[in-house]
Amino acid sequence: MEKWNQTSSDFILLGLFPQNQTGLLLLLLILLIFILASVGNSGMTALIFLDPRLHTPMYFLLSQLSLMDLMYISTTVPKMVYNFLSGQKSISFLACAVQMFFFLTMAGSEGLILASMAYDRFVAICHPLHYPIRMSKRMCLKMILVPWTLGSINSLAHTFYILHLPYCRSRAINHFFCDVPAMVPLACMDTWVYEYMVFVSTGLFLIVPFLGITVSYGRVIFTIFHMQSKEGRRKAFTTCSTHLTVVTFYCAPFAYTYFRPKNLRSPAEDKNLAVFYTILTPMLNPIIYSLRNKEVLGAMRRVWGLFSPRKK
Repeated sequence: MEKWNQTSSDFILLGLFPQNQTGLLLLLLILLIFILASVGNSGMTALIFLDPRLHTPMYFLLSQLSLMDLMYISTTVPKMVYNFLSGQKSISFLACAVQMFFFLTMAGSEGLILASMAYDRFVAICHPLHYPIRMSKRMCLKMILVPWTLGSINSLAHTFYILHLPYCRSRAINHFFCDVPAMVPLACMDTWVYEYMVFVSTGLFLIVPFLGITVSYGRVIFTIFHMQSKEGRRKAFTTCSTHLTVVTFYCAPFAYTYFRPKNLRSPAEDKNLAVFYTILTPMLNPIIYSLRNKEVLGAMRRVWGLFSPRKK
């Protein structure tokens, strides 16, 4: 095939839904989820900022998770909706690079933030007397900056490499956003070395945090079972189970997508899994953390009381 000049041509995103009435209905559902996720995550971030009682390391970390989820879903859905409604499928080289950079940054940073949140709960439950020292403001700031920094560096390296591959096959990406597994097969060179690096990178940003989370919660569960107070045991278990639910929603589809060999991948399956971790999970996270957390529900009532008109 003739080599494609990537500096003057756009990529083509084949999208998620067919251009028919069924596709439109599914798109409207995705748009509704996007609105709910945007309101939920921006509301959670604002709530933590406005309520002084939530100015603790746990909730500062949660605000970063909400911010990441907000950026996560904003990276993919608006372009997908625009392309469907306009009937266009193209995405410029620069727009593809920006989309890939922010998506990979959020994907890498979120795993590290979840690990930081697990460590915070480990210290709070297993070493409560040392909590003010171990989770000082300086330590909390480091636990926020490190995920963003490492995620950005990793994303920049992947974005730079994948968009400098020679593309000589079809430039149609069988996905609804610029994702690495969907773009690698389009290259006209042997990419096994890069695929191995993707495997290693995913392991560092997924498996390593997951192991840290597992160890932290292993110790936490052991401590919970030895608590004398039933109320303390219930509160600790509720907090940990909420966080483990979010971790499962994040890790499982990512691991299945990025750790599978290329010959076992299916574009349709990859797109369906991507819907789960790029669209559904950002919507579910604020719901999970708010409905099962009395402190967040109490903060909602206090903040709502500040802005609601008082009766004379």
